[in-house]
Amino acid sequence: MPHTIMISGHAGLPKGLTFNDLNQSVTVTLEVDKLYGVIVWADCNLDTNHAQSYLSSVIKGLSLRDGLNLINKEIENHYYGKAQATLLSAILDAYKQYKTPHVVK
Repeated sequence: MPHTIMISGHAGLPKGLTFNDLNQSVTVTLEVDKLYGVIVWADCNLDTNHAQSYLSSVIKGLSLRDGLNLINKEIENHYYGKAQATLLSAILDAYKQYKTPHVVK
């Protein structure tokens, strides 16, 4: 049985900003350690593989148990793409999933 859980969050892109015709929103998936809430892996549907793997490198090792302040600060300090606010919203949505009673015990 895995010691991690997978959660996801979604956020719509602002008007006028689209990655392509198929993606009108950003999806973030987080693999999280059940015991400590530490992000083991992160992925998203940003346009390039580089941007996708960069997100993981920025927030990997941070704990959701500590809230979103540090995670948001790391993204704000390291990711300067036009979709930054949307990415933060998608992470907030994933965090809300993490905080639901059936996920956190």
